[in-house]
Amino acid sequence: MQISIANLEDLNQLTPLFDAYREFYGQASETTAARAWLETNLSKNRSTLLIASDPEHSRAVGFTQLYPALCSVDLVSYYVLYDLFVEPNCRRRGVGRALVDRAAEWATAQGAARIDLETAHSNVTAAALYRQAGYVADRVFQKYSLNLLRE
Repeated sequence: MQISIANLEDLNQLTPLFDAYREFYGQASETTAARAWLETNLSKNRSTLLIASDPEHSRAVGFTQLYPALCSVDLVSYYVLYDLFVEPNCRRRGVGRALVDRAAEWATAQGAARIDLETAHSNVTAAALYRQAGYVADRVFQKYSLNLLRE
């Protein structure tokens, strides 16, 4: 398994994975919009994408996307691991763990203090992966969201 930092040349391989990730969370397939989102993130350095490739088959099988953030309480920078996806037929082979481990190495090299993430309560597989990788569930703070795009 090869993990590398994605660039614009990886869009053709990343787009179907990102679209499938969005479908996993109940969104309709929108490959054009998914590609545009990734292209904007990469070209404007809004995020860092790590891509997992299977050298035997010369194709991408998973990715993770990290967004930079700041903590004014601790006066540190950190990253939010917002997306993680592995093709269903490649799961349980260590791809997800390799991605989160490489993300931690990369964020550490950037001088980040931590990586935060969230996942659906129903995604017990991901939660188990994160616990095994050393992530700890937040028991101090509650998460709230304000929908500004009310319909």
